[in-house]
Amino acid sequence: MRSARPMSDPTAMMDSAPGTTTATLTLAMAATLAEARRSMEVCNACRYCEGFCAVFPAMELRRAFTDGDLTYLANLCHGCRGCFYACQYAPPHEFGINLPPVLAELRRETYVAYAWPPPFAALYRRNGTVVSIGTAVGIAVVLLLTAAWQGVSSSTGLVARQVGPGAFYRVIPEKAMVGVALATTLWAVLALVLGARHFWRDTGGLAPGSRGLGVRAFGAAVARAARDALTLRNLGGGGHGCNDRDEAFSQARRRWHHALFYGFLLCLASTITAAIYQHGRHLVAPYPLLSLPVLLGTAGGIGMVAGCTGLVWLKIVGHGCAPRRPSGRHLRLLRPAALQHVRSRPLSLCCASAECVRAAECWCR
Repeated sequence: MRSARPMSDPTAMMDSAPGTTTATLTLAMAATLAEARRSMEVCNACRYCEGFCAVFPAMELRRAFTDGDLTYLANLCHGCRGCFYACQYAPPHEFGINLPPVLAELRRETYVAYAWPPPFAALYRRNGTVVSIGTAVGIAVVLLLTAAWQGVSSSTGLVARQVGPGAFYRVIPEKAMVGVALATTLWAVLALVLGARHFWRDTGGLAPGSRGLGVRAFGAAVARAARDALTLRNLGGGGHGCNDRDEAFSQARRRWHHALFYGFLLCLASTITAAIYQHGRHLVAPYPLLSLPVLLGTAGGIGMVAGCTGLVWLKIVGHGCAPRRPSGRHLRLLRPAALQHVRSRPLSLCCASAECVRAAECWCR
């Protein structure tokens, strides 16, 4: 089925031709895919949550869902939980629709399936442990190598006080810093590009200029996707915010993500500015407290620490999408748009349209 949605919409990047994913998708995903397919078929008949995020407009391009469709939809989901609290088929209803954890589990499986190199894929299942151990070992190795290279003398070695121009590189040389950072960055970029390439192929992604997707339309879709990513529009829950802890709307998770991401960009800008200072203006680090590299790095560091702390806090106090019924306040906010949307569905797109309207009216009172 070809949708009338314009190709400039990122949801149109889902190829309309049916297909299945390759053997990259592991057998461990079978049960999750089955539950995701069942849930999306119910959601596609209702379409109450169309305005919440990018998942539901993309969902409407299908009548049946292949594995590639489901993995694509799972990676569009931001886990804002708005659809769970708005759903009339959530537990204790017999349908038991609870989409956010289902799509979250499917996303985790795709991280494993599309990881590169494949031998390291299983490490995603213990990501926190692996990162903690890797960080600790990495820091220890750097300190041991530095101590072996510089010694531990209090006057000239590792613990010596370094001041003046060039002090920043007297313990660890600049070439060593740049070399390690460049190697790890290139490795990460390579892994991301190869994983994205396999994901694009398995989900039926179209190349610009192929099968009716013009270069201009492709560029417009990429621009819109970039705007949505930079603003985290899909963490807005359709405008009211997400349900980070309970049925109350909140923009907290979106703001903490912004603090972390833009803090990282400020730190990157600090590094680039310092490189310009050193190689363009021949000013060697360390720089004064009120210099641009220091100000950018300080602001970025504060943003990253605040963002990480806020997200960890939300993780701790969050309820993990527990099956609870929405409150009356939540329903009153959603009722007008919901009924208007359900009534506007043609019979071909919403099964038993009259029944849907009656169910929505009873639920929203």
